[in-house]
Amino acid sequence: MVESRTGTSGSARGRAATWRPATWRPGTGAPAWIWPDIRGGFAGGAAQRLFSWVLADVGPGRLTPWLAVSFGFGTVLYFAAEQEPALWASLALAVGTIVAAVLVRHRPIGFPLMVGVAAIAAGFAAATVKRALIDHPVLPAVAWNVDVTGFVEVREERERSDRIVVRVHHSEGPRLKEPLERVRVSVRKGTAPPVGSFVAFKARLTPPLDPLIPGGYDFARAMYFQGIGASGFVLGAIRTAPPPTAAAASLRYAMAIDGMRDAIDKRIRAVLAGDQAAIASALITGKRDAISTAVNDAMFISGIGHVLSISGYHMVVVSGIVFVLLRALLALCPPGRGPIKKWAALAALAAATFYLLLSGAEVATQRSYIMVAIVLIGVMVDRPTLTLRTLTVAALAVLLLAPEAIVHPSFQMSFAATLAIVAGYQGGFAAMRADVDTPLGARLALIGAREIIGLVLISLLAGFATMLYSAYHFHRLTPYGVLTNLLTMPIVSFWIMPAGIAGVVALPFGFDGFFWRLMGAGIEWMVAVSVWVASLPGAVGRVTAFGIGPLLLGSAGLIVLGLLRSPLRWTGALLVAVAVFGAIRTPLPDVLVAPDGASFAVRMAGGRLAMLRTGSDSFAIQQWLAADADARSAKDKELAEGIRCDDAGCIGRLGDGAIVAIARRPEAFEEDCRRAAVVVSTRMAPPDCAALVVDRAVWQRGGAIALRHVGGKWEISAARPPGLDRPWARGRPSAEEVPASAALQRREPRDATPRTEDMEPGD
Repeated sequence: MVESRTGTSGSARGRAATWRPATWRPGTGAPAWIWPDIRGGFAGGAAQRLFSWVLADVGPGRLTPWLAVSFGFGTVLYFAAEQEPALWASLALAVGTIVAAVLVRHRPIGFPLMVGVAAIAAGFAAATVKRALIDHPVLPAVAWNVDVTGFVEVREERERSDRIVVRVHHSEGPRLKEPLERVRVSVRKGTAPPVGSFVAFKARLTPPLDPLIPGGYDFARAMYFQGIGASGFVLGAIRTAPPPTAAAASLRYAMAIDGMRDAIDKRIRAVLAGDQAAIASALITGKRDAISTAVNDAMFISGIGHVLSISGYHMVVVSGIVFVLLRALLALCPPGRGPIKKWAALAALAAATFYLLLSGAEVATQRSYIMVAIVLIGVMVDRPTLTLRTLTVAALAVLLLAPEAIVHPSFQMSFAATLAIVAGYQGGFAAMRADVDTPLGARLALIGAREIIGLVLISLLAGFATMLYSAYHFHRLTPYGVLTNLLTMPIVSFWIMPAGIAGVVALPFGFDGFFWRLMGAGIEWMVAVSVWVASLPGAVGRVTAFGIGPLLLGSAGLIVLGLLRSPLRWTGALLVAVAVFGAIRTPLPDVLVAPDGASFAVRMAGGRLAMLRTGSDSFAIQQWLAADADARSAKDKELAEGIRCDDAGCIGRLGDGAIVAIARRPEAFEEDCRRAAVVVSTRMAPPDCAALVVDRAVWQRGGAIALRHVGGKWEISAARPPGLDRPWARGRPSAEEVPASAALQRREPRDATPRTEDMEPGD
């Protein structure tokens, strides 16, 4: 029963001022008083049907998930701003729109619209507040021989080196204009001190890495929201020293958790070796940095890389195993002992909480924990909770705590997959259940069919939902993902993870070795399947880079498909199709310049990029090849084929005959400026150069540069366009402050690389 307006008198004013009970018109989701007025304004059955669909999709409870969508859109707007928003303005806007929503709460159309606007403003304000809370200095230029002392907050073991995050107590060195709060440095393999240690060392620090291509992944932004102002590597030995002050409570907590993770990790590695040990530790403790590159790539290419990142799937398995086992044990007790289902749910929630803390509580794990917690609490209070509202609460909670997650591939892929799975479950998969009157044989057959069909549907839904984000961030697809998941996920669910849980429980008693070996045998099967699938023809589906427009349009289409229930949801499929078409039609750049001016790429007559680098770091080359859907390796000696070089410089020719010159020495400018259409260089070009110039002044100011030659004119895109003033992109030195030798010598640390395990398509 709801309230609707009618009048005690015949006047319109009276009808608008009083209320009386009214029922919702069946099939419309709208009060009966609305429907006749709307129906009367349209002619024909098609218009009536259309409005019945619209009203069904805005009926009771149907608009709640759009709160999270609106909140997320507000955070996206924050990151799209060219200049840092004022904190007072963002808060005032949020408060004003919330007050406006309260004032129009009796308006059936104005109220939900105003609530949506208020949610957008709240998302924008949440991101602004988070930025203000974590505000910290960012290193503007390369600094050599910096003396650093501080506490180790994070320690990561990697394949070829280790990496630590240090909360700086004191820092001093040339070109260091202001003290940093946190730095992330690479150290020699096996030399990283434990979390909580007070260390002193000399380091070469570099600013956080700019995007390597306009519109590409912004490493500097990601590091800024982690509180890290510089990255680099340790020069010489790293020394431990007595701390000058007591460790903070948060650091003591980190020490305790890291000590627990280390104890489990060491025990696993004492029983298992190589990738089996690394993957087992990744599944239990969240330490996934020691997995070999070959196996890591094979798992992501085959479509099961999501297993390496603790997220929804792992949370469900852990809590589900504890819930089922404890409920079964309690069921053996005499009747009348209490609500065993609720006790089992409470124990499962405790296990999920422990797993969250043990695994490092990353964004995907937080989202998964919130959803699992809501479901288990629903069991304890006798409420069904596997709904879109559960996902809404989880999304709002994550975005409120970490608004920066909205631009991260982990968040995007995780929530897209979960939305698709929940929508699919509510759309009919939940009906595949056996009734109490179903014979035992038929019930078992139905359970088996349900598991198989469910695994196929989940893989298809999650794969479809995350395809756009995988293509945008990593420029690849997984054509055989369903096959790999069918062959491995049952083993992970019923063999690997139960053995891992049993190993953790048995570890304090000294009987854990058997379970780790059992877990290792299952991991061996999983790795063998992923390597085999990755070797199949066409296993690597490469996709060229595309802009943010198709990503946003495709995201809107997926949201419409997942949230609407009327036939209007198929407009989402149309949006996705348009987004795919736009992504495919995205033009490719003809010339690329790295943000440090040390690498260049020219698209030759054959359509492929010829690449040249002046230093030894190949990271930019690797990312450019991926963005161009090019299967070649960054170490391929034939990458520069087509570019002719001498001591003074190099020459490349585009498909339309335009010449691109790369000037290495000052004497090359005279001829290059006369003959070439574009001149790129790590040096400063003369002011009277007749060609289009991308020299040190240009890339130092704008970061990575992309050029397109269209109709005899050049279209220029910069990773840091003019007018951009954000905290993570602020403080870039002028070209006069950076000597040419610095550009030639600068090396971005390899630990700045985005890791592909951020992909979580199946949780």
